[in-house]
Amino acid sequence: MLEGKAIIGDTDMLAAMQQHALHLAAKALDFFDVTEPTDIARLLKKEFDTMYGPGWQCIVGTDFGSFVTHCYGCFIHFYIGSLAILLFKGSAALEDPKAEAEADRFSVLQEIA
Repeated sequence: MLEGKAIIGDTDMLAAMQQHALHLAAKALDFFDVTEPTDIARLLKKEFDTMYGPGWQCIVGTDFGSFVTHCYGCFIHFYIGSLAILLFKGSAALEDPKAEAEADRFSVLQEIA
């Protein structure tokens, strides 16, 4: 298992969820070669969708940038060797108060229907 060799770059996950992510990444690397990042990402995403609810996204590779919006407590970026793994639960942020009011109004209309 490679989880002891993982280096966490940034996270806001609880320790237990972090350990689960590291364990799954190590498990994925037991099954897949580092040249198969899509398969590694798929395994992590599907497992986290099952364990923690849908909406998880996973990016795996050696050279990528990112700028994402995520749910609080659902973000981890770590490395295992030269492989970087970004795992997060997506979140749609409403920054415009007018858009937020519109969304609230739509929510009320759905409840009435």
